[in-house]
Amino acid sequence: MVISLQIPMSTSLPSSSYSPSIRPRALSNFRTLCAVNARAKAKIPVPPINPKDPFLSKLASVAATSPETLLNRPSNSDTPPYLDLFDSPTLMATPAQVERSVSYNEHRPRRPPPDLPSLLLHGRIVYIGMPLVPAVTELVVAELMYLQWMDPKEPIYIYINSTGTTRDDGETVGMETEGFAIYDAMRQLKNEIHTVAVGAAIGQACLLLSAGSKGKRFMMPHAKAMIQQPRVPSSGLMPASDVLIRAKEIVTNRDTLVKLLARHTGNSEETVAKVMRRPFYMDATRAKEFGVIDKVLWRGQEKIMSAVAPPEDWDKGAGIKAVDGIYALRGIRHGAIPFLESR
Repeated sequence: MVISLQIPMSTSLPSSSYSPSIRPRALSNFRTLCAVNARAKAKIPVPPINPKDPFLSKLASVAATSPETLLNRPSNSDTPPYLDLFDSPTLMATPAQVERSVSYNEHRPRRPPPDLPSLLLHGRIVYIGMPLVPAVTELVVAELMYLQWMDPKEPIYIYINSTGTTRDDGETVGMETEGFAIYDAMRQLKNEIHTVAVGAAIGQACLLLSAGSKGKRFMMPHAKAMIQQPRVPSSGLMPASDVLIRAKEIVTNRDTLVKLLARHTGNSEETVAKVMRRPFYMDATRAKEFGVIDKVLWRGQEKIMSAVAPPEDWDKGAGIKAVDGIYALRGIRHGAIPFLESR
């Protein structure tokens, strides 16, 4: 406890009792008490006081307006000191009160950080990293509309890593209309659209990749693109007539997909329909040759990769020729050695 001493500046002593020897004795006692008080103050560390602390602010306001409230305190050990000054005293603060408290952490953010899609949207980037299910379609279409509303002249970047309306094992998870909805939204925009394939662009995702602005369709060097026919979803206990109706709808969606791919790749519908009979995989180089993309994003090595001979030239130089889709060594009779499987 800090020792405080109050000495009156003037004492009323009778003139008959005043002695000159009293004054030095009083000054000596005063210096001694001051020294004790200074040592006591030095021993007690005083923590820094936050002027924004709500509790201290309340005490200061009460002391300024009605100091008798603080001086005449009731001696009640059950009540914490000065807690009754507040209108609704609580001994435990809620998390929200602690979050808003200035004394808790002055540098703590007052709101949660934005999520990753919001940060990418701020850079005009739309990332499709899941199969095209209704929730993904809703988000992508909304982001495209928002970016056009923000600035109809700035380009929009769409990064694609999706298996389309199927999973990686081929099971159908969404209707073909999910991909067509995003495609129609892209075609209605006034902005220039840059599409970039990272990882995989399969089925409807490959259509979205090819639907970018001409000259602005890109692909990472190790990404894969694949086009295939739409899959028939599980029929379950559906009657035979309904299965036939659904099969006809699948055929209609397949023809629509063939027409759109032919339009954006520059190939004929017959060529696209022929390669789509079975899953048609394309690496970055083959996707560029087929017309799905315009450029391979190979940083600093694009010229080197463009100068590399295609696999057919390597096979021709090694003396390997194709026979009905199977490679055989030139100059050796059939049956002398087993054929080499086609790559």
